[in-house]
Amino acid sequence: MPKINVYLSDELADAVRESGVPVSAICQRALETSVKRVTAIRAAAIGDLDGDPIGKLPHFTERARVTVKLAIEQARADGAPLVGTEHLLYGIVREGQNMALRVLEATEIDPKRLLAELPEPNAGDHPADRFSGPLANAFELAVTEAITLGHNYIGCEHLLLGLVAEQDGAGGQTLRAAGAELRSLRGAVAAALAGFVHQREQSSKAGDPAAAVAALVGKQLKPLLDRLERLERHVGLE
Repeated sequence: MPKINVYLSDELADAVRESGVPVSAICQRALETSVKRVTAIRAAAIGDLDGDPIGKLPHFTERARVTVKLAIEQARADGAPLVGTEHLLYGIVREGQNMALRVLEATEIDPKRLLAELPEPNAGDHPADRFSGPLANAFELAVTEAITLGHNYIGCEHLLLGLVAEQDGAGGQTLRAAGAELRSLRGAVAAALAGFVHQREQSSKAGDPAAAVAALVGKQLKPLLDRLERLERHVGLE
């Protein structure tokens, strides 16, 4: 049976030894979950756009689904043969209310200016009927980023990270030219989520029971997010 080495920081390795957790079983379960999610998103991303392509994207939030819908509509309006990473970046900006925009603004990148920097569309003979290879890769990378952060959903912030990590598409190239850097964006995502939790805590103080529950859950998750942010750069697979 092939073996996979997982390298841990000294801090995490000590904690694992002290807790006595079943490392092999935990890693196996995490890898199984990751493989299932990546396989599902790959199957959705390489198919055609007939029927309900957005409904085939597993674990996407409502805003992420709207973003993809806007991307498809823009690609078809441009007469592009494929829905590309540039169209996904357009969708993120035009959706207007998502976490990715907060992250961009926190890193001093003007989302609206990004649209002006996108290349001119290449019109084709028929409307876009599938996602481009770079966009399919960006979707997979977004899933990987979400898993690394310990999230069981794909939001616009993960799509943004996927775009920046993807090297070939115009969307990622535009973001990197504007100063987007993957590691700093990951930190900004963690900070933005912490701010979201804080807002819910304030709402709970006003006597909203649902917000109080959400704040409690968020408070329990925040230490995990912070720890993942510190340790992410120390974890690798061979």
